[in-house]
Amino acid sequence: MVRIIFGVILGLVLSPLALAAWFYFGHPPVAVADKPLPYERQITHIALNSRIAHEQSGNAPIQADEDTFVAGARIYRDQCAACHGLHGKPSSFGKHMYPSAPSLWEKHKNNDVVGVSDDPPGETFWKVENGIRLTGMPSYHDVLSQTEIWQLTLLLANANKPLPPAAVALVNGAEPAAAASAAPFKNK
Repeated sequence: MVRIIFGVILGLVLSPLALAAWFYFGHPPVAVADKPLPYERQITHIALNSRIAHEQSGNAPIQADEDTFVAGARIYRDQCAACHGLHGKPSSFGKHMYPSAPSLWEKHKNNDVVGVSDDPPGETFWKVENGIRLTGMPSYHDVLSQTEIWQLTLLLANANKPLPPAAVALVNGAEPAAAASAAPFKNK
């Protein structure tokens, strides 16, 4: 009986020490090309989804109209396309991130969902405003205004629906004729 208790105590002491040594000597998979830890995605998604569910915003304080979509498309082109790509033009480095940055203008396999159009707008707003730690997704809280984040959010929520030609031109990487003659977009 003493041996069993000694074994349990030794296991409780050595296990954390072995784990600490594993981290200290640089053996965890931290490079993008490394194989992920078992259940890594599931564990991180549980925490992320729980946090978003508790903190996500409700209804958008602006209308999902042509002006909103064009403004959102301009923000997307200027702030998001480098990682998430444009329609028909994937990012050259987004697929090499871990996790890879999703292409937000391409249909998902086997359904009509485009990018994050199946996510509630409040969830997308939360991700843009707060960013997601250890993914490369930055926080735009101090970069974009609340209105600009909602413009982008509503654009992405409607990515699987017909959009105004000026917004389509922007997410295709072109400058629409009407927008080219207008005053340039400025952040805060």
